[in-house]
Amino acid sequence: MVRKGPYNASRTLKHDLLHTRLNLRFDWNRQHVLGKATLRVKPYFYPQNTLEIDAKGFDIKSVHLIDTLVSADARQRQPATQYVFDKLNYTYTDRRVLRVTLPRTYTRKDTFDIQIEYTAKPNELPFVTGRSEGATTSDKGLYFINHDGSEPNKPRQIWTQGETEANSCWFPTIDTPNEKMTQEIYLTVDSKYRTLSNGRLVSSQNNADGTRTDYWIQNKPHAPYLTMIAVGEFAYVKDEMANGLEVSYYVEPAYEKYARAIFGRTPEMIAFFSNIFGIEYPWDKYSQIAVRNFVSGAMENTTATVHGESVQMDDRQLADENSDAVIAHELAHHWFGNLVTCESWANLPLNESFANYAEYLWFEYARSPYEADMHGQSDLNQYLAEAEQKQEPLIRYGYTDREQMFDHHSYAKGGRVLHLLRKIVGDDAFFAAMNRYLTRNRFGTAELADLRIAFEEVTGEDLTWFFEQYFLSPGHALVKVEPDYASGKVTLKVTQQQDSTTTPIYRLPVKVDVWVKGQKRSYDVVVDKAKQSLTFPAEQRPDLVIFDADHRIIGTVEQEKNRKELVFQYYHADTYQDKYEAITRLEDKRALVDSTVRRMMITAMNDPFWKIRQVAISNFAEYDGPQFQDIERIVQGKVRSDEKPAVRTEAVVTLASFADNVNEPIFREAINDSSYSVVSAALDAYLMNKPGDAAQIVSRFEQVPNGDIITAVANYYAGTPDEKRYDWFVEKLKTLKPQDQYNFLQVFGKYLIKSSPDIQRRAIPLLESTARNDAAHFVRFGAYQVLGLLQDIEGVKAIRRDIRGSERDARLKEMYEQFRDF
Repeated sequence: MVRKGPYNASRTLKHDLLHTRLNLRFDWNRQHVLGKATLRVKPYFYPQNTLEIDAKGFDIKSVHLIDTLVSADARQRQPATQYVFDKLNYTYTDRRVLRVTLPRTYTRKDTFDIQIEYTAKPNELPFVTGRSEGATTSDKGLYFINHDGSEPNKPRQIWTQGETEANSCWFPTIDTPNEKMTQEIYLTVDSKYRTLSNGRLVSSQNNADGTRTDYWIQNKPHAPYLTMIAVGEFAYVKDEMANGLEVSYYVEPAYEKYARAIFGRTPEMIAFFSNIFGIEYPWDKYSQIAVRNFVSGAMENTTATVHGESVQMDDRQLADENSDAVIAHELAHHWFGNLVTCESWANLPLNESFANYAEYLWFEYARSPYEADMHGQSDLNQYLAEAEQKQEPLIRYGYTDREQMFDHHSYAKGGRVLHLLRKIVGDDAFFAAMNRYLTRNRFGTAELADLRIAFEEVTGEDLTWFFEQYFLSPGHALVKVEPDYASGKVTLKVTQQQDSTTTPIYRLPVKVDVWVKGQKRSYDVVVDKAKQSLTFPAEQRPDLVIFDADHRIIGTVEQEKNRKELVFQYYHADTYQDKYEAITRLEDKRALVDSTVRRMMITAMNDPFWKIRQVAISNFAEYDGPQFQDIERIVQGKVRSDEKPAVRTEAVVTLASFADNVNEPIFREAINDSSYSVVSAALDAYLMNKPGDAAQIVSRFEQVPNGDIITAVANYYAGTPDEKRYDWFVEKLKTLKPQDQYNFLQVFGKYLIKSSPDIQRRAIPLLESTARNDAAHFVRFGAYQVLGLLQDIEGVKAIRRDIRGSERDARLKEMYEQFRDF
């Protein structure tokens, strides 16, 4: 494959950063960090007379070398330490790297301290243009939220996000993943605020000026990008594990009573991962904090994971969903990423693929194999969708921007590659090799070869072929399987159809299940040619043949199956993927006319696994064929009694598609469901026909703190717009969580289109401000779209044109080009 950029090697380390000590204060009005940093360093190997430190956009006040002198103190009869500060010369012309001239040449046997007094101005850093991929939407390191208190519905906060190399925007460091340091941080803040950082809170000192200084120490080495601080008015909820480990949760005060419902499975996760990885959780505590306007989904800072505000949910929202996947993901990073860190961003999958696969492992343990396989199938689909646009090796040194590494290749495909490796070597070897990799490289860094060697040492096998194909080569397998039966044998003609000029012809150790007379025989085979035939004994034509029976292949398997085979597959195959395939490939309404298929789908509506029930119910949407009344009664029963909110919700939507007035009492009843998701769907269905008590019903839900329900209420109001509702729309737009605002904006646009010109003009400044300034790019895009509905108003076209021209987010600029005329 042709490289897209130059070779990106691991950073050459001239010095080793041993320890960082920070004393920090904050100027909220200017959004500045007032800092004093003391760095303990030593030459890495070769003698050095200069020191280069990453420091982006600082005002440097002074740089000193700290010499330590020890003299006898006769009165105390013990040595007394004196510190001498020698001012050092430096250059800082590019305002990115501070180059300090040392007073002499130091060797690798020498250790010295440098103290830098500075002001960091992260909000004044130039924006990185042209970036369209990455884990974060910004890279200024430290963020002031509602810094001047001008947004009444938003708390004032400070928080940091260091990955990839943004922590050097708020403290001087050697900002690279192949560096490890210990640290201590003094945070001086208004006494009303709570702080969080890595490691342990050693002390809190009240000061005479009404401030408080919190002292945090992290005495186990980690990479600089994992350093974090947070400041704000947070509620603090603490759990403690049997071994004394503190597990704590920082949330906005309104969510304090829900903190354990949100995060309370964390102690069990820690115990589970400690057991399965074979290494006890290696850090001094584990905290999780939810912040506003976070620029990533979540971040695994050592001992202190930061989550976006969407993790905060009340009990009714948690009945519909929870954040266990991301909680497990960030926790697993404390082994894969924090304890053992990728030595370069090209090796990022050594962090992310394991954290991704930890989600699968947790679901497999805590929920069911079906739940885990559903999650894994979703990951595979994410990768395959991305692969339509690009195909890269997992480990790739030729990126043009390190943020390109944060994609569905590194995460989703990486997790699937580990699952495949587990299937090939077996569970015992897989987890033993993981343990060896962690043990050998703990508190250090690693590259792909370290992982391969760990697996080879455990298994005794040369696994170069696997790592070459799945980590170092792009693409995936496109397998076509054509079964044929003759003379007591079933033959599978297997073709790998991927483009072999850019993608390997894969070595595929797979399982094949052959069902004859209702009995299954399983075969382990290896496919390693572009075209290959596999032959198996069969007394008669098989009921079903399943190639890749445990669904380990990373790619696609194309195999024609008739209705009879798919029905047999639903009843007899024992994996989630097989059942899902059967009911989705027979979802066509014409197939439901077949009584055998229809009976299968009715059975599936009562399947033990909720997702199968949900999909089967959805397959009857707009159905009006045979057994309609029987099917409708089953769906009605699902609204009332299914244990899973997602199934009850799907049942409401399916009933609504029948356009049958007989279901209105059921919708009215479902409005009182415990699930917000069900209530939202029931509101939409019930209000569709504008019943006489609509206004009374809607008024009950106007202030419910749930985006889906508020959007359902808004949809009703938009149908018969009342100018008095305008202020309600504006209030909700400002208070909804970002993930809910986009859908709400679409309904707001519907309301505005039907409103008077005065109301439309009144909305323009709000929409313009949102489209220009909202922290979430998808919310900005939603506001831009709504402005597009008002283009007949003078000046709106010019506003939209200027918004497009001023936008700095490359992803959004691309979207604007695609929807330019909308």
